[in-house]
Amino acid sequence: MVKGSVRAPEIDRPGLQWFNVQRPLSLKDLQGKIVLLDFWTFCCINCIHLLPTLAILEEAFPEEIVVIGVHSPKFDAEKDTDALRHAIARYGITHPVIQDTEHELWQQYAIRAWPTLTFIAPDGTVIGQTSGEPSPEKLLRFVADLLQAAADGEQLVPSPLPLVPYTAATGTFAFPGKLRRIPGTALWALADAGHHQIALLDEDGAVVRRLGSGEQGFDDGTAEDASFNRPQGLACAEGAIYVADTGNHAIRRIDLQSGVVTTFAGTGKRGPILTDVQAINTVALASPWDLAVAGEAIYFANAGTHQIGVIDLFAETVFAIAGSGHENLVDGPALDAALAQPSGLALSPDHSTLYFADSETSSIRALGLREPRMVSTLVGTGLFEFGHENGPFAEARLQHALGVDLLEDGSLIVADSYNGALRVLDLASGVAGDLDDGDYNCTDPVCIPAAEPAGVTVAEDGRIFLVDTNNHRVLVYHPESRTYRTWAA
Repeated sequence: MVKGSVRAPEIDRPGLQWFNVQRPLSLKDLQGKIVLLDFWTFCCINCIHLLPTLAILEEAFPEEIVVIGVHSPKFDAEKDTDALRHAIARYGITHPVIQDTEHELWQQYAIRAWPTLTFIAPDGTVIGQTSGEPSPEKLLRFVADLLQAAADGEQLVPSPLPLVPYTAATGTFAFPGKLRRIPGTALWALADAGHHQIALLDEDGAVVRRLGSGEQGFDDGTAEDASFNRPQGLACAEGAIYVADTGNHAIRRIDLQSGVVTTFAGTGKRGPILTDVQAINTVALASPWDLAVAGEAIYFANAGTHQIGVIDLFAETVFAIAGSGHENLVDGPALDAALAQPSGLALSPDHSTLYFADSETSSIRALGLREPRMVSTLVGTGLFEFGHENGPFAEARLQHALGVDLLEDGSLIVADSYNGALRVLDLASGVAGDLDDGDYNCTDPVCIPAAEPAGVTVAEDGRIFLVDTNNHRVLVYHPESRTYRTWAA
């Protein structure tokens, strides 16, 4: 913790939009409380990791502290008001949030990284600042010490803060993640993240079963009693569904015959960088976001440590297969390469290459699975380079892509999340384009654009399914007729 004692810059400034409160709050309004300013952006996995700890603080000291999220966007799409509202609802944020679009408060408070916590004393002076993910235990002790000091100095004036938390109108699904076909069946599995469940859908997109109680938690058991925490990714094998239970930092297994859910890997707590080979029943993971199965191997995107790991089902071990743990875009030998929040996986038909959407670098990359394993980048140039540009791979740009799959012709189809688009990367020509260049017709009664789609999957018959996350639905594209429609909602 960096400590100081200077007057905090005012947070109630003209032009800043506030959420979860009826009106903007000034530092004068908050006198007598400890104020925690959480500088964050909703694409940031480390920012997401911090939210449960902040919720614990708010529950422990509801009248003594105020957490205020200062949303300082990285991507253009994050400047959108509706996108931020959806993020607030998706992550269950109930404290006040300021949209700091132009990074005005970011600059006033001399912030350099997401997330950063700034602590303001009851008298309005800055008393500390820390970046990254502080230990929950240490943060709780630090805040408790601040409160004790304020109480001893008779500065503390506890009082409730009127809040008006935003909740999104959802429906059958709430902020769904990935969709996968279940082999040997006519069923599909959908990670219904906002409902903390896995939904099984038939060919018409109707829900035929739900797995998980719907309560946010980390319990094994029957389909009705087990609980998940914002699951994002899925991989389906004969008789089983493997779940990237992102909020629980775990991979779960669902037995399709019995419906019983068991924890396959992960402890329920955020783990460190993956290094040496570890036993499957003791390894700690960090926000696994997607999965891919190849025989006795389960590959997983360990988004929280910027790595790709693999589970050896035969040996019952887990180890990193790509990524040094440093967040960046650096190609080369797999374990030396730098990744940045890998969030979507797709295996080549011969299982020789694992393609992945590296979301924070807005890139699509490839991991060769045969020795010597190498990471290469197809589209994307760095952490702060993004856009919506087509053309040769070197010139093409994406914006925080989250999903990838292979088309029948071997091209890659990408859920370009923050552009709300389906993109096609032609591996033969090295050219990127949009799937829908204006000649796909929507056949819904009311047509609305996609909003932060998180998953894409291609069926054996060529249909393309897009999980339209912020619209809480799944779209299906029919290449032969150049039409698309809502398939499940």
